[in-house]
Amino acid sequence: MEDDSEPEQSSWAYLPDVCLRHVFHWLDDRDRSRAALVCKKWSCAMHSGSLWRCRTITFYGQPSRARTLEFQSALWYTKKFGKYLKHLEIKLSNPYNTPFIKKFQVIMRGLLSHLGKCNSHLVSLSIKYLELDCLIWRNVVRAQFIKNLAAFLKRMSNQLDYLNLKGARITLEEGCELLNSLSSLTNRSFISEINIEDFFSLHLSVYSSALFHQTMSKFHRLTILTFNYNCISDELLDILRERSSHSLCTLNIKCHIHDPHGQAVSGMSWANLAKRAPKLNVNFFFERVMKHDHLARILLEEIPVRSISLRSCYFSDPDWTMRPTLTNLLPAYWHGLQKLTLELNNDHELLDNELLQLILSCKRLLFLKVWAFLSVSFMERLLQNRAERKCILTTIKVRIYTAQDDSTEEERLLADIYRKFKYLIDSELNYFVITYPMV
Repeated sequence: MEDDSEPEQSSWAYLPDVCLRHVFHWLDDRDRSRAALVCKKWSCAMHSGSLWRCRTITFYGQPSRARTLEFQSALWYTKKFGKYLKHLEIKLSNPYNTPFIKKFQVIMRGLLSHLGKCNSHLVSLSIKYLELDCLIWRNVVRAQFIKNLAAFLKRMSNQLDYLNLKGARITLEEGCELLNSLSSLTNRSFISEINIEDFFSLHLSVYSSALFHQTMSKFHRLTILTFNYNCISDELLDILRERSSHSLCTLNIKCHIHDPHGQAVSGMSWANLAKRAPKLNVNFFFERVMKHDHLARILLEEIPVRSISLRSCYFSDPDWTMRPTLTNLLPAYWHGLQKLTLELNNDHELLDNELLQLILSCKRLLFLKVWAFLSVSFMERLLQNRAERKCILTTIKVRIYTAQDDSTEEERLLADIYRKFKYLIDSELNYFVITYPMV
């Protein structure tokens, strides 16, 4: 007798569409395309707009066959489902010659043109580390790329909420042209987050540019602004106070040794901004700007500082000492400092007591990262104070520099300290401490 009953279907056949889309979300392009061939239901799920809201496209300078296929697939799907796109990230990996840059420019022209015509949902665009000041960017190619990007930003200016052009390294005029594109339709921009760290070429005194001030005055709803200290001036702080104080929450400021940072900025300008923007927190990132007199011109007590990172990048300077910064400057932020990073070659200058006193004085300090010459006993003293609730640290990451090749004894002492405070470390701390020979 023949069995006329329907063949038993897999439980996957009854999986609700919302669950199926969630599973597909974790698949790469190749696996998604294979899954779409299984049946009509899976094919329909794969064409759901929710799967194509985020896209990262990496341009590989020296591609292998696998990377070439990955890039082609990402590009093809971006064009096919571009109308659904909300978040786009473009990565440029190891560009190595002018023909590659020319190809990048041509592909980006087509891609941006296509998205400009079909997309009405894009809210986030990131194109980092273009390094347009490199010689591989010939003048004609560079000018054409900036023109295409400016046209795209102008078309998307009424919907973009986030723009990241970190590391573009362009001239003042080109940079202001791109930023002005975000407000060219209405002469006002309501984008909320901009990252223009290392956006301008090195050595530019952006803070003295009337063109830059005019450009920044068009932004009226900034919540997060990431940029370099060579952009800071009393004029800029006044613009932020007048235009974005109702929304401004975070300023991320990088100060690099090769960027001008000797301008005079008034503490009153900072105080006025902080008063009008009560939610404001400022995060400073210093790269090889370590001397006390340099820092004292920047770290004014009126600034609502939440985070400070000081990195000397293994460089030592016989004319530099860290002690005045720890004892005179940073304690001014005892009421608001939550995160402290010190990566120093303090050249055997002992800072145990000064650093510990600073930590204990900062009542809201949660995160501590230190790479420096310290004694191992510093860790025992720090953990003891933490155990006694004299500080509220939740993250402790320390690399103790040592001038000796053999750090066996220091490692043994650290192990003893860990065992002594194991109950505290395991239950309450994100803890990582090692020794590191600096010979």
